[in-house]
Amino acid sequence: MSIRPIKRLIKAKPTMEGAGVHLRRAFGFGNTSDFDPFLLLDDFRNDKPADYQAGFPWHPHRGIETITYVLAGSVEHGDSMGNSGVIAAGDVQWMTAGSGIIHQEMPKGERDGRMHGFQLWANLPSSLKMTAPRYQEVKAAEIPAVTDDDGTRVSIVCGSYGGTKGPVDQVAAEPIYLDVTVPAGRRKTLPVETTRSAFAYVFAGSGKFCNASGPLAVPTEGAGWLETAPPTEADNRSLVLFDRGDEVTVEAGDEGIRFLLVSGKPLGEPVAWYGPIVMNTQAQLRQAFEELERGTFLKHKG
Repeated sequence: MSIRPIKRLIKAKPTMEGAGVHLRRAFGFGNTSDFDPFLLLDDFRNDKPADYQAGFPWHPHRGIETITYVLAGSVEHGDSMGNSGVIAAGDVQWMTAGSGIIHQEMPKGERDGRMHGFQLWANLPSSLKMTAPRYQEVKAAEIPAVTDDDGTRVSIVCGSYGGTKGPVDQVAAEPIYLDVTVPAGRRKTLPVETTRSAFAYVFAGSGKFCNASGPLAVPTEGAGWLETAPPTEADNRSLVLFDRGDEVTVEAGDEGIRFLLVSGKPLGEPVAWYGPIVMNTQAQLRQAFEELERGTFLKHKG
């Protein structure tokens, strides 16, 4: 077994999306090859309703899948196919935009104003870019959780862990999407297939992700991370991008650590991306926006 070296450590950066939603972006709209098949990860976490209530009004998507995981509050959604509903705390919505959908997402906080969730974008391969849109809506009670002997708790949104399979299926990149909590002071090793791209996103507590035995330059990102082989400290809103290997090892800090562990099979295809539409060529991208202007963008209607 070989520990995956840490390729990069990134602090999520403040940004604004939709009609003025304040959030943190862990990655996105940059070099896509490191994260392939994933394109973007947003952490929308806020206690001030004024910073998120304007939401994400009607907008298009084509060529991708969006995965929304809500931890606090809820997200009301509706789309051009006539679907509508609410993603509540603990729920997941896996939307395959495929050939094109127009939808909106409106966050609603809890009574105290707290709102927290994540949205991950996964690319679709060229063969599925124009597939029919579909949803997989998963309620919190349907997401299995495994508690290991050492107290580590793993909720399985997609893929499998320790023989337990998550509820989301038939996803192009065959992703594994885990919500992992490791108790204070515990050291935990988690398997990740060598061929997969993989990252961890820490959103509570802190810990040290063990590095490979050889030297590794880790970008400072203004946080003074060590540039050699010792474990890399990762705290709240830190994203750890892993290089190749078949396992990830983390040692939880004094308050324990909670993080998303996400991996997927790289597509290795060209990416032409502008805003909410991701295709393989600039010509396909232009065609999508021309269709939006002409009113011919939607290929499947409810």
